[in-house]
Amino acid sequence: MASAPPPSAAKLYGPNSFSSLPAELNPDTYDSSPEKRRVEAERLAIRSRLKRQYLLQLNNPSPPAVIENPALIRWAYAKSQNVYPTFRPTPKTSFLGAVYALGPLLFWFFVLKADRDRKEKRIQEGKYKRPSFSIFF
Repeated sequence: MASAPPPSAAKLYGPNSFSSLPAELNPDTYDSSPEKRRVEAERLAIRSRLKRQYLLQLNNPSPPAVIENPALIRWAYAKSQNVYPTFRPTPKTSFLGAVYALGPLLFWFFVLKADRDRKEKRIQEGKYKRPSFSIFF
């Protein structure tokens, strides 16, 4: 009489009482349910159909003018046309927007103002002669 197969190493392994179970050995990670495996198989089938369609177009002896890659089209749409539905205004993005919009303006305002004040102070002290501008040389 044949005995039952020994349990797998995953079933025998248990976490140490002094430490938690590593994420790599968590049964939820590697022991996927049949429903999860079915969904993954469906996704893989869709990807393989799209890949086969693309390769057929690519290796066609008389190829069309433009070979469309549906994944690339979806990616380009998500990156260019579909920006606002995926953008979340947060305090960080609001702060960064203000810094990038107002930061350079305020920086140059203070730099030019400090330079003008420094020159004016030197003119009042008599250490700097104000340049004279004439229209006719």
